[in-house]
Amino acid sequence: MAALLALAASLSWGVGDFLGGVKARVMPSLLVLAASQPFGLAALGIAVAVRGTGIPGDEVAWSALAAVAGTVGLFAFYRGMAAGAISIVAPIAALSAGIPVIWGVAVSGDRVSGLQGIGFVAAIGGSVAASLERRPGRTQIAAGVGWAVVAMLAFGAYFVPMHAASTQDWLWPAFLFRCTSVTLVYSVVLIRRLRPTGLRGHWPGLIAIGLLDTGGNALFAAASSHGLLSVVSVLASLYPVVTVLLARLVLGERVQRSQDAGVLLVLGGVVLITARG
Repeated sequence: MAALLALAASLSWGVGDFLGGVKARVMPSLLVLAASQPFGLAALGIAVAVRGTGIPGDEVAWSALAAVAGTVGLFAFYRGMAAGAISIVAPIAALSAGIPVIWGVAVSGDRVSGLQGIGFVAAIGGSVAASLERRPGRTQIAAGVGWAVVAMLAFGAYFVPMHAASTQDWLWPAFLFRCTSVTLVYSVVLIRRLRPTGLRGHWPGLIAIGLLDTGGNALFAAASSHGLLSVVSVLASLYPVVTVLLARLVLGERVQRSQDAGVLLVLGGVVLITARG
C-alpha cells in the first residue's frame, strides 16, 4: 500500500510539475504558485472539515518545516523549467531522492546496499552529463541547472520532516503543509507587490496544478503513514519520469545526445537507489 501511494504521488507530482513548468514560461513562477495553490488548500480544507477530527499537536511544527522546504523547492523548480529544458531540470531535481537515504544512514544507522551505491554514482554522474551543453569551441552549463540544484536540495529537505509529520495521520499534515505554503507565497507576493494580471485563459491549467501538487503531497503523507521514509520518498521521487515524458511527447523537447544519456543515467540511478539490500 505504501509503495502504491508513493507511486501515485509521483504521478500526481509529475503531471502537475509539467503543467507548472509550462505556465512558468508565460507568467512569473511566483504568480503560478499564488494562483494555483489556494485550490489545493480549499480541497484539503473540505476534507478536514468533513472528517471532523482534532488537530494533532505533534504534527504542526514538522508540517510547517516541510512546507518551507517544499515551497522553496517548487518555486526553484518552476524557475528552472522556465529557464531551461524540462528534460534536464526535472531529472536533476530527482536527485533529492538520495537525501532521505543519506539521512537514514547518518541518523538511523541504515546501510547503503551495493545497488544503491551504484545508483548514487550513476545519478550523480548522469546529472553532470545532463548539465553540460556542447557549443562551438566551448562547453557550458545548461540553462536552469542552478535552479534545479536548489530544487533538489529543497525537495530532499522536504521529505524528512513531512514523513515525521505523517507517521500517525496523513490528512492534517497535508492540510497544515498547504496552509503554511500559501501563507509563505502570499507574504512574498505582498512584499513584492506582485499584481495578478494576465491570468485569463490560464485558470483551467492553474486549477489543475494546484490540485495535482496538493494531491501529490497528500498521497506522499498517506504513504509515509504506512511505510519507511527510505522507501516512500524515493518512489515518490520518480515523478521526473512523468515530467520528462510529457515534455518529449507534448512539447517535442529534444536535447543533445550526451545530455539524453545523462538523463537516462540519472533516472536509472534513482531507480537503483530504491533497492533494498
